[in-house]
Amino acid sequence: MSLRIFNTLSREHQAFAPLELGHVRMYVCGMTIYDLCHIGHARMMMAFDVVQRWLKASGYRVTYVRNITDIDDKIIKRAVERGISIRALTDEMIGAMHADIALLGIESPTLEPRATDFVPQMLDLISQLESKGLAYKASSGDVNFAVRKFAGYGKLSGKSLDELRAGERVAVQDGKEDPLDFVLWKSAKDSEPDDAKWDADALGFGYGRGRPGWHIECSAMSCAALGETFDIHGGGADLQFPHHENEIAQSEGASGRPLANFLVHNGFVRVDDEKMSKSLGNFFTIREVLAKYDAETVRFFLVRTHYRTALNYSDVHLDDARQALKRLYTALDLASPETVAIDWAEPFAARFKAAMDEDFGTPEALAVLFDLASEVNRTHSAALAGLLKSLGACLGLLQGDPKAFLQAGAGLDDDAIARLITQRATAKAAKNFAQADQIRQQLLALGIVLKDSAAGTSWEVVK
Repeated sequence: MSLRIFNTLSREHQAFAPLELGHVRMYVCGMTIYDLCHIGHARMMMAFDVVQRWLKASGYRVTYVRNITDIDDKIIKRAVERGISIRALTDEMIGAMHADIALLGIESPTLEPRATDFVPQMLDLISQLESKGLAYKASSGDVNFAVRKFAGYGKLSGKSLDELRAGERVAVQDGKEDPLDFVLWKSAKDSEPDDAKWDADALGFGYGRGRPGWHIECSAMSCAALGETFDIHGGGADLQFPHHENEIAQSEGASGRPLANFLVHNGFVRVDDEKMSKSLGNFFTIREVLAKYDAETVRFFLVRTHYRTALNYSDVHLDDARQALKRLYTALDLASPETVAIDWAEPFAARFKAAMDEDFGTPEALAVLFDLASEVNRTHSAALAGLLKSLGACLGLLQGDPKAFLQAGAGLDDDAIARLITQRATAKAAKNFAQADQIRQQLLALGIVLKDSAAGTSWEVVK
């Protein structure tokens, strides 16, 4: 197969072939769900939406798993602050997430496991690690992973244990044998609500009341859904260390097999050269962005930058994305697209495929769409317009009505604009060009540009 993917684990592009012929199994670390999702979260989900779309377009059957972390310190804190149960909070936020990302055309994963539904599997995995000498119960009641006893620790981050230890400033506490050790099972605290606690003893494991650590959740869920080894493990670049490093240690420590053949990470969204995050307070929720920009413009903005590259957020960049997307829709508006099956040997399609097969190269693929749009503008070919629409579908773009997109946000209703266009036509027929130009300028001041042709006058919104 011609697809090559950058593997964070090997630090190079590698030819991709799934473990099972024709079937790709992919696990992506999803949201810790205590608040509305911001545009940085959307970037991650969009990146892997494009990945799974292209895998399907390439003929693969894809089992795509994106988990939900619904138990965590921040979740507990927010639920307590609001005076509601953890389940009520997470149900509310999951519903909000689904609504927001659906507007962006992000398709649902095949499976969306919730961490709280897999606590027995997590405890079983912890028990396996303890039996192999890789986990121990601390004096605090926590169960920790013994990092120095796992020989491969650091292979994802590329750092040795001594380098990691030198950067660790937290003193040994809570019974940890080493500051690098991380928690697998957190012993319950009296101050925590009852719905944040599970009785491991009642489930057949001798770890007392508590809850799972973050890292063990994904190891258990990915194994339950996809098996001990799967094809692609994805997530944001911030998860590379420690989350994915710790997942590898847990999963491979228990099974003795590789966690995944490819580790794939998307870049950050940045604001003023800083990573967008809730902790920095420099984030924009998906809902805030969609209040100002249409969903397809936001999708185009996220897709036009390569998934591994940092993406700078600003209104200027979104305005530019809107104008660029209008160029593509203008071509579709000129020629009624035929419904076509993509012939990957066709020159434009072959170039598009070559771009996407090189680590999901969306910037180069979009460049092909603009070249194709120029050809549609020149020829008014319905077949080429159909190809433009079909290739756009591989990225989740260009599936709307062209005229509706071009005319969106006019500020006047269609009938009012039509009346002004008719008045202008009457003025021109009477050779009252000053009045005709006044009407054009009136509409332009409202962000509406008129386009005269042999077929008549059309209009679109300029932002």
